[in-house]
Amino acid sequence: MDRLKQLESFVGVATKGSLTQTAAEEGVAPAVVGRRIDALEERLGVKLLVRTTRRITLTHEGSAFLEDCQRLLGELANAEASVSAGGVKASGHLRVTAPAGFGRRHVAPLVPRFAELHPDVTVSLNLADRIVDIVHERYDCAVRVGDLPDSSLVSVRLADNRRVCVATPGYLQRHGRPQQPEDLARHDCLTLTSEASQIRGWAFTVDGEVVRLKPSGRLDCSDGQVLHDWCLEGRGIAWRSRWEVEADLAAGTLQSLLDDYAAPPSGIYAVFPQRKHLPLRVRLWIDYLKHSYGDPAYWSAAKARG
Repeated sequence: MDRLKQLESFVGVATKGSLTQTAAEEGVAPAVVGRRIDALEERLGVKLLVRTTRRITLTHEGSAFLEDCQRLLGELANAEASVSAGGVKASGHLRVTAPAGFGRRHVAPLVPRFAELHPDVTVSLNLADRIVDIVHERYDCAVRVGDLPDSSLVSVRLADNRRVCVATPGYLQRHGRPQQPEDLARHDCLTLTSEASQIRGWAFTVDGEVVRLKPSGRLDCSDGQVLHDWCLEGRGIAWRSRWEVEADLAAGTLQSLLDDYAAPPSGIYAVFPQRKHLPLRVRLWIDYLKHSYGDPAYWSAAKARG
């Protein structure tokens, strides 16, 4: 039990950035939370948090440990819920938001199937290419693709998301093929506008380190599907997710570039406001996403559909 409390307190402080707030939610004194984290760090033999009078930040080891702890606590909560819920059926209204492009292909098709499995649940799906504030806009869950910004939200990794630079054979014949990431500065790159959610740049691995570039071009757009369409028209180089361009690569209408510099995959996540007292319909939805995206047959069928 002490170990579990240590993990819960660590996750609380790491996500909220506050001993006091975590202690208040757990109904204990801040000193108790502090002692739990001290004991956890001593048991592991590593520093997880850097605490000053002004702020609390995660160490490199703490960041990696946080994701594992969130996953373990989530699985424990789901296991308890599956036993305690017994024959209780999920009910009520589920509000979900997702990025437009990924949502159309990989969230929207799952919604009717989930509703069929749980006939007492109604579902609203919002598709938007912006970071939706799920707390203030009262969404139960968001599906997010790529790097997650720091926040107090809880996240569960559902699958890997790999990105690739692509262009048409015609564009490459006219402009040449970039041999290394810095060559992109001499090309027309099709980029998302700064108002869109993907604003950290294009990621590559150079000399064993992940670097981010912000290439430019004559065309940009806030909609990823438009960038995909422009790329297919031969108007430039795009940096797209594999799930979006897999069929084009297989057909030869697009070619992948700079594969030797590919960055490690980011993630596809389910994000929700809190772990405690999560409604059964939300837990079941997240489990359904994990089961679907965790099945290799799902992605094979998606690739065949194009």
